[in-house]
Amino acid sequence: MKAKIYVTLKEGILDPQGRAVQQSLQTLGFPAVEDVRIGKFLEVDIVETEQAAAEAQVRSMCEKLLANPVIENYRYELTEVSLPK
Repeated sequence: MKAKIYVTLKEGILDPQGRAVQQSLQTLGFPAVEDVRIGKFLEVDIVETEQAAAEAQVRSMCEKLLANPVIENYRYELTEVSLPK
C-alpha cells in the first residue's frame, strides 16, 4: 500500500517560513496571495494487505515521528498499489 501523509501546522501556530514565502510572492507581483502555510508531504510504501493494519501503522508513524502533536496536525490517504508482474 502507499500512504500519502500530509503534516501541517495547527491553526494559531506561527509559520515564519510561510510568512516569508507569502511576502516574497507579493514582492514578485502576486498581490492576491493572502497567506501561505508550509507543511510536509511524505509518500511511504508499506508492505501490508490489510487496510486496518496499514492505517494503524501510518497513525503510529505519524504520532511517534512524522508529526509533532503539540504544533502539527496530520492526515493521510492509503491506496493499494499493484505489484509489477
